[in-house]
Amino acid sequence: MATATIQHQTENPFEIAQQQFDIAADLLNLDEGLRRILRVPQRELTVNFPVRMDDGSIQVFTGYRVQHNITRGPAKGGIRYHPDVNIDEVRALAMWMTWKCALVNIPYGGAKGGVVVDPKTLSLNELERLTRRFASEISLLIGPEKDIPAPDVGTNAQVMAWIMDTVSMHRGYTVPAVVTGKPIDVFGSLGRADATGRGVSIVAREAAKHLGLDITQASVVVQGFGNVGGASANMLRQMGARVVAVSDVSGGYYHPHGLNIPAMLEYVQRNRTLEGYHEPGLERVTNRELLELPCDILVPAALENQITVANADRIRARIVVEGANGPTTPAADEILYDRGIFVVPDILANSGGVTVSYFEWVQGLQEFFWSEEEINERLERIMVRSFAQVLDLALQRKLQLRTAAYLVAVKRVADATTIRGIYP
Repeated sequence: MATATIQHQTENPFEIAQQQFDIAADLLNLDEGLRRILRVPQRELTVNFPVRMDDGSIQVFTGYRVQHNITRGPAKGGIRYHPDVNIDEVRALAMWMTWKCALVNIPYGGAKGGVVVDPKTLSLNELERLTRRFASEISLLIGPEKDIPAPDVGTNAQVMAWIMDTVSMHRGYTVPAVVTGKPIDVFGSLGRADATGRGVSIVAREAAKHLGLDITQASVVVQGFGNVGGASANMLRQMGARVVAVSDVSGGYYHPHGLNIPAMLEYVQRNRTLEGYHEPGLERVTNRELLELPCDILVPAALENQITVANADRIRARIVVEGANGPTTPAADEILYDRGIFVVPDILANSGGVTVSYFEWVQGLQEFFWSEEEINERLERIMVRSFAQVLDLALQRKLQLRTAAYLVAVKRVADATTIRGIYP
C-alpha cells in the first residue's frame, strides 16, 4: 500500500518568511528602521513544563508562544501540537499571521504557539492535563485584550475549551474571548469550524473566474484532509468541482472521475484517518504523486515546504490555492510563476479562519451572537474584497499574487507603526 510521506523540511521556515518580507520591503522602499522592527518577533516565550502521564510517570514537554507584532491590535494565532514544532517554525507562523490579519484588514497582530508533542500518542486525560498546564504557563501572555489563541494542526475545539476554562479558573470568572475556535456550547461561533476551508474555496472560485475557468468543470486535488483540507474539498464539491484526489497521514486517494467526499468525511469522523477507506475505482498514490497529478486546482492543505525546487517543475495544476501556511518555498514560487501557474498565497487563501475567529472574539466580548448565515455572508464579502484588491495590484504592477498580498499587508503594518511611533 502506498503511504503519504511529508517531505522533509530542508529550508528554515522563518528564513523563508523573512525572505518574503524582504521582497515586499524592497518594493515598498521601506525605511531601514522599520525593516529591523518588522523582520523579527516582538516577544518569544519558551516553556518546559511537567505533565503527569496515566501510568504515573512525569514527562517534560517544550512549548512556545511567539508574538510577532501587536501594532494593529491584540496578537492572534493558533496553537499547534506536533512532534516537529520548533521555535523557528513558530516564529514564521507568527509573522505570517501578522500579514494575514493586515491583509484582510482585521484589528489584530500576529502570534503563534506550539507544543512539541504527537497528540495521537496521548490519552484524552493526558491531552487535557498537557493543555491545561501549557495554558497556565503561557497565561502571562494571553488574554482577550492582548493575545487570543485558536486551533491549529493537532488541536481542536475541545483543546480551546480547556484553555478557556483554565484561564477562567485563574481569573475567577468566565473569559470566553480568551480563545477562538471553541465549541458552540461554550461561546463558540457558528461557521468557525469550516471557516478556513470556506475561505479557500471562495478564493479558488474567484481565481478560476479570473482565469475564465468554470468551477463546475474544474478538477481539484487536495493535500491534507483535516479541518482545512476536508472542508475545502467538500465546499469545492458543493460548488460543482470534481475532487479527484485527497490525502492524509494514511496516504493519497485518487479517482479520475471524482471521489465521494461526503463518504470520506464520514469515514474520517468514525476512524480518525482514511486508513482502510475504499470505493470502486479508487487508486492509492503517494504524497509526492498526489501533488504532481494533472488538475485544474491544487490545494496544499497539510504542512510547510511541500512545493519546493525538487518538484515545482512537475506540478501540473493551473491554480495553486495555499490552504496550509508556507507550503511553497520562494524558489519554487519563481518556478511556478515562470510556468504560468496561478498561485493564491497562504496569507490570502487561508485567512477565512482568522476572519471568523475575529467574528467569534467580537461576539464573545459583547455576548451577542450572530447567525451562521450572517457569518458566512460577512466572510464571503471580506474574502472576495481582499482577493480583488490583491489581484488588482498584481495586475497593475505585473507581480506575483503573493508579492502583491505582501505589499498590501506590510504597508498597513508599517504605516501603523510609523503613525504610533516608537516608545519612549
